[in-house]
Amino acid sequence: MTNTIIRPITIVISALGGQGGGVLTDWLVNLAEQCNYFAQSTSVPGVAQRTGATIYYLEIYPKSAVANKDIPPVMALMPMAGDVDLVVAAELMEAGRAVQRQFVTPNKTTLIASNHRVYSISEKMAMGNGIGNSEIVLKAAHEAARNFISFDMEKLAGDTGCVISSILFGAIAGSKCLPFSRADFEHAIRAEGKMVEANLKGFDAGYRAAEDAHHKKAPDPIKPKTGKIIGQANSKNAQSLIDRINELPENAREFAYSGAKKLLDYQDINYAEQYLTIVENFAAKDKAPFLLTNELARSVALWMAFDDVIRVADIKTRSERVKKYRQEVRATDGQIVHMVEFMHPRLEEILGTMPLGMANFVQQSPFFTWFFQKFSGPKLLDTTKITSFLMLYFMASLKPMRRKSQRFHQEYLYISDWLTRIEDTMNKDYSLALEVIGCQRLIKGYGETHARGLGNYKLIMSVIDNGLAKAPDVHKLKTAALADDEGKTLIKMLAAYTIS
Repeated sequence: MTNTIIRPITIVISALGGQGGGVLTDWLVNLAEQCNYFAQSTSVPGVAQRTGATIYYLEIYPKSAVANKDIPPVMALMPMAGDVDLVVAAELMEAGRAVQRQFVTPNKTTLIASNHRVYSISEKMAMGNGIGNSEIVLKAAHEAARNFISFDMEKLAGDTGCVISSILFGAIAGSKCLPFSRADFEHAIRAEGKMVEANLKGFDAGYRAAEDAHHKKAPDPIKPKTGKIIGQANSKNAQSLIDRINELPENAREFAYSGAKKLLDYQDINYAEQYLTIVENFAAKDKAPFLLTNELARSVALWMAFDDVIRVADIKTRSERVKKYRQEVRATDGQIVHMVEFMHPRLEEILGTMPLGMANFVQQSPFFTWFFQKFSGPKLLDTTKITSFLMLYFMASLKPMRRKSQRFHQEYLYISDWLTRIEDTMNKDYSLALEVIGCQRLIKGYGETHARGLGNYKLIMSVIDNGLAKAPDVHKLKTAALADDEGKTLIKMLAAYTIS
């Protein structure tokens, strides 16, 4: 006679702070116990603010499989690679971590994950583009899991007015990977007695979304868009911009369209027209496959939309930002939400908003320099208060005067010099010209961040001017400059070059 060994059902939940991983775990424990199962849960807390998620581990075991139902079986406290039945990730990169740790296996594991992103500290701090590639994670998840269910649960939670944990609970039920009915899941929510209606609404949305996603195949590779740009123009001048964009080389149109939209929002239609004129002039001198025009269309738009005090104030006072913030903190109608902004203006930022002549006069006057220096330094502004909001609103209203400001004059000189370098280089060394365009990535932000990036940019340009660097060298120097915010890697690499 052969005894059949029944193994426990093993579940791993990975959730960030505020996503209700503990609530989800409690629901699953209560669900199992009400369905005559033993249940055990443990957790390993991560660090807040996305340096790490809390890992919850559950094992459930049917009471019918033990002789004495009063004595629970011995169950594990931590998951083992290759021995997890269900993995639930409340954010996409946490699903990737689970795959990396081999909790997800093709012969066993159902993986349920939200495909939205909450950027980690390392991603936010990267000098370059430190954002993880979502497409790689999705592809790996499809390959690693027996069943993979993924959709934007954060958006669905916002649309239904609930927390993401109820969406996840519904997705687990909709996946049919646990031996419990939908009614059993709903009973666990009711039994807890907290926000029952909202949680049931979220549960239903997650359940239906999981059913829809259950039979979806792996996503097809993303194909580049080609053809004419079809935009919605609200004026003849705007339509003229679209027509001009469609005359550009095909592979540069997407960047040019995005760049024109960005600069139209940043300043005005004349500024967007100036941008297109720059791109058109280089396209006329470029050659197929127009790699330089494509890169320039992206990079010159980013530099022309440089961050200054006016831009920062504009973004912080937009109604869309307030609406998004209220959604993130799940504020109800009529509930007051205080938004406290951290500002650290230096004297340079204060002078940068002034007309060029006025800024030069202030810089030459010890008294006025001392006077305006008093307004610099770290500040906390509660924009819920009318005085703080009006101050930022006034700064944002200076946008029509931006072209006359000292900061705009400085950036215009840098951009003009950069474009001249590219034009002079493209006929002699096309690859080097592409690398010069790519050096725009070093210049970002405002304040000290901008100053550091601009300093690194100038160092690399000096190496090029001395004829000491070819395209591969510039690429390595640019990568070094983006490696750390203190510039130590770049300084170390520059030791190999002699700068006069």
